[in-house]
Amino acid sequence: MTSAGVLAEDKLFATLDPTNRRIRLPSGRQVILADTVGFIQRLPPSVVAAFRATLEELDVADLLVQVVDVSHPDYPAQAAEVAGVLASLHLGEKPCVTVLNKVDRLTDVWPASPVPEPIALAAREYPRPVAISAERGWGIADLLDEIDRALAEQLHAMRALLPYAEGALLNFWKSHGVVEAEEYLEDGVLVAGRLPPMLIHRYERYRQRDPAASSRPVRRERVARG
Repeated sequence: MTSAGVLAEDKLFATLDPTNRRIRLPSGRQVILADTVGFIQRLPPSVVAAFRATLEELDVADLLVQVVDVSHPDYPAQAAEVAGVLASLHLGEKPCVTVLNKVDRLTDVWPASPVPEPIALAAREYPRPVAISAERGWGIADLLDEIDRALAEQLHAMRALLPYAEGALLNFWKSHGVVEAEEYLEDGVLVAGRLPPMLIHRYERYRQRDPAASSRPVRRERVARG
């Protein structure tokens, strides 16, 4: 999804260290994608603590993206193992997108009609399912769209009159939130949109609670996103 060329091997802890990459979603918002170590069933007790330490980033994540090998005959048990670990870390209620990967092992074309039963069953069982093939690139655009929608649902509405000297704040908003409208006034840019809760404080001093702007507009530009 990020074309990062990260090591991927079928051996224990081949990718133990979490990998962070910045990606741009279809709405234009930039996010950090953290790729954690893969989950393992019946983990040896001697490495349990080290394994859990690699999952610390999940606690600060706004959204979890769980990858399920839908071609594996035992994928329900594997997914249940992940759910159990997340619950033990008090992360079971975090918003989640479920990636049903390796659909290319179940069908020669995608989208497929009819949908292979393992994919159809998984799509009914898991939250926000998106079927993909990372190997062939199928469904990646759909996955990015679903991540974008899931994150947008967590954003808070905000209106702010940003002085022209604070152009960096407007650019930051566009990169980390959703700008739905811009109105250029004498005193600055009146912006309406949505932001992650942890970023609202950056704009509090410029917040506009009254929908009626007091400044005379000099020109208007409206942008609809996400």
